[in-house]
Amino acid sequence: MYDLLKGLRIVEASSFVAAPSSCLYLSQMGAEVIRLDNVGGGLDFKRWPLSPGGDSFYWEGLNKGKKSVAIDLSSPAGRELAVAIAAAPGKNAGLLVTNYPADGFLAYDRLKAARGDLICVRVMGWPDGGTAVDYTVNSAVGYPLMTGPLGSDVPVNHVLPAWDLLTGAYAAFAITAAERARSADGQGREVRVSLSDMAAATLANLGQVGEVLSAGADRARMGNDLYGAFGRDFATRDGRRVMVVALTARQWSGLLKVLGIGDAVAALQQSLGVSLKDEEARFTHREALFPVFEAAIGGRDYADLAAGFDANGVCWGPYQSVHQAVTQDARLFGANPMFSTIAHPSGLSYPAPGAPAIIPDAVRAPPRAAPRLGEHTDEVLSQVLGLPAVEIARLHDAGVVAGPARTP
Repeated sequence: MYDLLKGLRIVEASSFVAAPSSCLYLSQMGAEVIRLDNVGGGLDFKRWPLSPGGDSFYWEGLNKGKKSVAIDLSSPAGRELAVAIAAAPGKNAGLLVTNYPADGFLAYDRLKAARGDLICVRVMGWPDGGTAVDYTVNSAVGYPLMTGPLGSDVPVNHVLPAWDLLTGAYAAFAITAAERARSADGQGREVRVSLSDMAAATLANLGQVGEVLSAGADRARMGNDLYGAFGRDFATRDGRRVMVVALTARQWSGLLKVLGIGDAVAALQQSLGVSLKDEEARFTHREALFPVFEAAIGGRDYADLAAGFDANGVCWGPYQSVHQAVTQDARLFGANPMFSTIAHPSGLSYPAPGAPAIIPDAVRAPPRAAPRLGEHTDEVLSQVLGLPAVEIARLHDAGVVAGPARTP
């Protein structure tokens, strides 16, 4: 966590991945993030993966460092309270990130009536309000038909919610950009960011729209081959698999040196009549190159290759399970200063990341745990809305709000 956004108050009304991840990033940069949680938890409060006690690792992972106000968002009084918190006064307040429907109780017209300069970043599935999640957007843009083994016509879903995460990061950028604009012109605004538009824009930005239109057809499946350059998975003598990539001249020369195949590649280069120092040529003639690399890598043990690759600037990575990565890879977890072991609402203690960014000469504070549901209800009602204790007690008695509760 850093203090770059210290003093900024963001209100979050959301569930699932995109919007919560957006506010997680904002919190890690120092913003105060107040979640508007439903009494008893929202749609993702018990989402898998779960701890042995039934707590959501997912929920407490995406909501680290935030505050939680538990409100009955199905009641008119609860909805009025939610709008009031989002529109609470303050120079660095009036900022809302939500994935609630554009025509619901958090519609921008209603928010603006409560605070004229309020900024709302709304995460959506489709820009017309149609329902979508990462997997349905991914299927629509075609990536599952590019993923998977050669010769297969079955779609292959990947497990990373890429469009959720990209949309979340863009939403964090959008609200800071809108806040900067408000500081100059005093105007509030609604910014809508949809998963589908992020996916379509990404395809275009990566050149894939131009590619298919000019070719009149889709790119063929390539299995684990890297498109446009030399790269693929290979098996070592002792049964490990490694991903090897050569994009630059240094990476290519280092790879040939470690494997001792310079002469073999030179002979192949002469027979093909091309220079395999060229990235495009290595990709075009990869089927001729692969057997040479398969034999060289398959004749060496993993540890021997790893030492040689690292010493010679080769771009490579091991294939390992998530459990192996977490328990055995010090670069990622064991010795990574981004992680600190903290106690979570589930009652379990395990490593959690602070901000992924590294700012030289700045102090990166350790992460703070996710809140218990409703942990900050009274604090926010008192400090943000200025409600007296008797009114807060009345809201509790009426069931409009709830205090802290252990996660399920």
